[in-house]
Amino acid sequence: MEAIILAGGLGTRLRGVIWDLPKPMAPVGGKPFLQYILERLERQGVRRVILAVGYKHEAIRSYFGHRFGEIRIAYSVEEEPLGTGGALKKAMTQIASDQVLLVNGDTLFHVDIPQLIQVHIDRAADLTLSLKPMKQFDRYGAVIVSSDYKVLSFQEKRMCESGLINGGVYVARTDIWDPFELSAPFSFEQFLGNPGAQKLNLYGFPSEGYFIDIGIPEDYARAKSELGTGGGDG
Repeated sequence: MEAIILAGGLGTRLRGVIWDLPKPMAPVGGKPFLQYILERLERQGVRRVILAVGYKHEAIRSYFGHRFGEIRIAYSVEEEPLGTGGALKKAMTQIASDQVLLVNGDTLFHVDIPQLIQVHIDRAADLTLSLKPMKQFDRYGAVIVSSDYKVLSFQEKRMCESGLINGGVYVARTDIWDPFELSAPFSFEQFLGNPGAQKLNLYGFPSEGYFIDIGIPEDYARAKSELGTGGGDG
């Protein structure tokens, strides 16, 4: 399986703590956060990754080059902001197969990727989202699913006692964009919330695996505490 990692984040909310770096390069335990993602993908059998990069992409390229362990790395560079959806659409032109793993570059979610892929295939899904059960949250929107985890709708961010959030790891058909007239910039979240996208065969894959999102300073500090001391392994 090939993977695309969204690694073009500006890290605006982290600017005060990571300064002049793209968000996935935020240092955690002496190495970039992106390295934890690549290590996880390598252990799960991914052997080719497209890094969808933009802001300060030279820092990522100079650190990782074109190989990380068993993973071959290529780059899809945003010359101007495309949004997360536009960046994924551009990067997909470098994918050879008809299915691809999509991964957020600021989130680490210990999903069983082979099992995620198998569920995606078994359901004949257009897109399968990893879902993290969470309690007492207002930072994320909730994903509403049926009893067999078919995605029914996406709720806006609000306080929820409990629910499922989008974990930032997906399997998608590489032609998922084809039925839609999409002009960049657009976000992946906007695409998923589009009424037309609801006609796609969307499924969720819940997992209790370790989850951390470094998008805000408080959670970045937690990542440094947990990952920097070996927490979250597995």
